[in-house]
Parts: sequence; structure tokens; C-alpha cells
Amino acid sequence: MKFKYLALAAAALVSTMLVSGGASAETIKVGVTGGPHAEIMEAVKAEAAKAGLDIKIVEFADYIQPNAALAQGDLDANSYQHQPFLDQQVADRGYKIVSVAKTVVFPMGIYSKKIKSLADLPNGAQIGIPNDPTNGGRALLLLEQAGVFKLDPSKGLKSTPLDITENPKKVKIVEIEAPQLPRTLDDLAASAINTNYALTSGLTPAKDALVLDGADSAYVNVLAVQAKDQDKPWVRQLIAAYHSDAVKAFIDQKYQKSAIPAW
Repeated sequence: MKFKYLALAAAALVSTMLVSGGASAETIKVGVTGGPHAEIMEAVKAEAAKAGLDIKIVEFADYIQPNAALAQGDLDANSYQHQPFLDQQVADRGYKIVSVAKTVVFPMGIYSKKIKSLADLPNGAQIGIPNDPTNGGRALLLLEQAGVFKLDPSKGLKSTPLDITENPKKVKIVEIEAPQLPRTLDDLAASAINTNYALTSGLTPAKDALVLDGADSAYVNVLAVQAKDQDKPWVRQLIAAYHSDAVKAFIDQKYQKSAIPAW
């Protein structure tokens, strides 16, 4: 009987440690795209571990698969997209995915190896933009703000090349997959490139971009989870780790305003 009580006491002690101590068995999979989102999530992972949350980082090479994997239950969360992109994906594909926290803003920039200013664009110049609707619309609005052309004002964030109403230099818009846009700079007059892909291709947005959109951009990135999970304790732990002082300091030091904390 003595050994039985000792065994029960040991089991109770282990159970107590798992529940109240730092040895939580909670493990989640978080999808990211390569580059800054993956690097930031490594810093988040280190902070989350202190609270007993184990993050397994799953890296993707495009913008479509992380939401598909989350919707299918292969991921618990993802961190790679801005709110307008998520809204469009939910509308188009019926995903039951919601954003639970803001993360960072990566300013989109217009880059070129052929011109020093957008004022120098030649007539008929080709300009690359992302081929997904939300990032494509963002690129077009940025080009409009820079005075390249004018868009139908009623279209807003959903602008497409068909909504160009005035095009004095008759520039031609070329829609290309976002990760491939840095490679187009040898061929096109200019391209609109998301900061994560600019950084991984060796570009420094604050130095190399002809134009950057602002920190007050509508395109704030978010943490996303399945709607059914949004109130779970691990979601609060994930948010707390991301919004920690340590992660903010990492972002500020690593990216020097190329990524801006949005919380």
C-alpha cells in the first residue's frame, strides 16, 4: 500500500507541474512565408516558450497555401498576410478564418534598376505588380499616388488595371506572382514589390525604393486562426508573445523601419 500511495503522489505531482508550471504540453503549428515573417516568428517562438507554448513554424513559398492549410486544419494559425488579403480569401473561398491580432506593416515599394524616379518612366513602360487582387490593388494605388496614372475612385482597394482612367505615358501593367517580382527588375521598367520579398532579394526598402507606402497603410498584417479557435487560451498566449517588448525590439533592430510594429 505504501508503494501505491507513493506512485499516486508522484503522478499527482507530475500532473500539477504540467498544468501550473512551465512544462505545458501545448504545441501549435504556425504557417509563415519565408523571410521576415519567418524570422519574426522565430523571435515569437522564443517568447512563447517562456510561457509554455511550443510553436512549430511551417514555412511556405506562396500566399495561397498558408490559408488553405489553416482551413484544412493542417495549421493552427498563420502569420503572413494583411487584412485586405484575408478578407478577399474569405470572400472568394469561404474560409472560416478570422484575424485575432495585428502584427506588422511591411510598406510596399516601387523598385527599378532602369530609372531613378518614376518621373523618368518612358512612354509605354512596363510595370510589374502582384497578380493577386489585394496586393495588385495596393500596387496600383501606390502608382496612382506617385502620379503615374489615375484610377476610378469608386474602386478603392479593389482597383484593377482595367480601372485606370488616365494613363498619359501609356504604361503597361504586367501582373506577376508576388515572389517573382524582384526577378523582373532586369527586364521591366519598374515593379511593385512587397517588403518581405524585397528584403529576401537583397533590396533595402528605405534606401532602394523609388516610392514606399506609409506606416498608416490599410495593409496591416495579422495573426489568423480558424474561427472556432479564436477564444482558446493558446491564441492569447500567441498574441502575448508576438506583442511582447522583446519581439518589438527585434523588429525595430532587425528591419530598421522596413517592418513596423502595428500594435
